[in-house]
Parts: sequence; C-alpha cells; structure tokens
Amino acid sequence: MALPALNTFAGNPLDRAGDRRNDPDWLAEQGANPEALAMMLWQGRPLLEETANGPRLAWTDLTRARAMVDEADHELFLGLWKGAPVFAVEFEGTADPTTGPVEGLGVFTELREAAAVLPDADAAMAGTARSLFDWSRRHGFCANCGQPTTLISGGWKRRCPACATEHFPRVDPVTIMLPVFQDRCLLGRQAAWPKGRMSALAGFLEPGETIEEGCAREIAEEAGLSVTAVRYHSSQPWPFPSQLMIGLIAEVSDDQAAPDQTELEEVRWFTRDAARAVLAGAHEVKAPPKFAIARTLLEAWADES
Repeated sequence: MALPALNTFAGNPLDRAGDRRNDPDWLAEQGANPEALAMMLWQGRPLLEETANGPRLAWTDLTRARAMVDEADHELFLGLWKGAPVFAVEFEGTADPTTGPVEGLGVFTELREAAAVLPDADAAMAGTARSLFDWSRRHGFCANCGQPTTLISGGWKRRCPACATEHFPRVDPVTIMLPVFQDRCLLGRQAAWPKGRMSALAGFLEPGETIEEGCAREIAEEAGLSVTAVRYHSSQPWPFPSQLMIGLIAEVSDDQAAPDQTELEEVRWFTRDAARAVLAGAHEVKAPPKFAIARTLLEAWADES
C-alpha cells in the first residue's frame, strides 16, 4: 500500500512485485491474466479520458493493447493493483494513434499538463511508465561492450546477450532547496522560465557528495550564500526523464545573495506574508506550478509559525 503523497508523482498505489517480476513464467502468467490492464503512452504522453470526476488515465485490457502495439520492447509490467496485473504500452511514430487504433479512447496529453489535473495515483503510475520507457529507449546498447541489449523482468532490466551484463533503470538525485535567513526565504529565476516565475534553487548531486554537501554547493554556486544547516522536507519522483527531487529547507549565514547569471538571472528574498501572496496569486511574482515540489517547500515554509 502506498504511503500518503505529499508531492505529485509520489503515492504509486501498485505493488511493484519486485520479488516476482524476475521470473519469466510468473510474468507470462500475468500477461495471460484476463483481468490484466494497460495504460497507453505516445511520445511520453499518457492517454487520458474525461469522466464525471475529471480527467483520468484511460485503461484498456492488455490483450487489446497488445494488438495495437505488437512490440515486446514497448510493453512494461508496472505491478499489481488489487491483485490484478497492470501494464503500460507505448506507441512509436509521429502520427497520433488517436487518429487510428486508439480513436475514441481518449487524448494523449503532455505529462506536465496531465500532472496538473490527474489524481495522485494516476500521475504516479503515468510518471513511472514514462521514466521506464525513456530509460529503455536510451539504453538499447550495452555500456560494457556496445552490443544490443534485450528487455527483461517486465521492463525493469536490460541484459546484454553478448557479455551478460545487466543494466538497471537509473535515477538521478537532485537537491532542491529553499534557502532561508531569519524570517525570509530566497527564490530564484532562470531566464527561460515564463515571465514572472520564480522557484526554489536546485542542482544535481555529484559523485562522492552527500545531500547536505550538494545543497550547500549549489546554493553557494547559484546565489553566493553559505549554508549553516539543512533540514529534509520530502521528495518527489520527477519523470523528466528520471530524477528524484530531494526537497530541503536550508538555513544560510546572511542575506547577501547574488545570482550567478549563468543558471539564475535573479534572486529575491520574501517574507512569509509575501510568500503567501505569491502562492495565492496576489503578487507580481508567479509561484512554481502546483505539481512541483518547489511549491510544496514554499507552502511548508510559509505556513510555519
């Protein structure tokens, strides 16, 4: 059973069956189960349908989905949902499948847009499928010997027949943090973002670096501030393509922040009242989108007494 989700893309309700999916016979049984379900994706976009309760993932039975996408490398076993096997299939090509085999079943929707309207469980399952398909596409050849690899374990491994090396889906850890000094927090802005948008600071962890060290390095590099303490808040799977956002509140030694002009073009301090105004849409600065952990961090700090 999934834990309560603080952030979008968390709270996957599926039993991933990690102890059983390595058994080809067991996987074949799941694929032959008449109750097996499949979600569908195209170009990383999940298929959504409109319901009385709003947009939801569009599901079909696995047999029908397989008839639409007859390629083993375009099928994943995602897990068990109330005992029933759950799969994902992915369409290739530039032609929208809703003009062909998927006509009338829904609309393929960009995942960021879908994340803003889907229930937590649906967004989490769609994010998992997208990350796995993306990893599989990028790792079709063995990093050890260069030969083609094959998909095994329901899509959770690739094996090289030539040298027997097994490859696993990668997850890239990212620290995302809200610097705070006394009763103010710092937000930054990248030039490529929509006009007025500001957000938390973030950066990839480097080899040999702890979460705390990565947080301190990124804040020093991007805003010229020294970190004195780090507090963990929550994490978020981020399927663009396969990151784990590690959400932190970071106390800094002073308020002399300066943007590096490489990653950030502007930084600005906000009181709690100002942060609440940003979140409420009553400020010139636009808050991070609701499905981003940066907004969760800002909300958590703004609500502290």
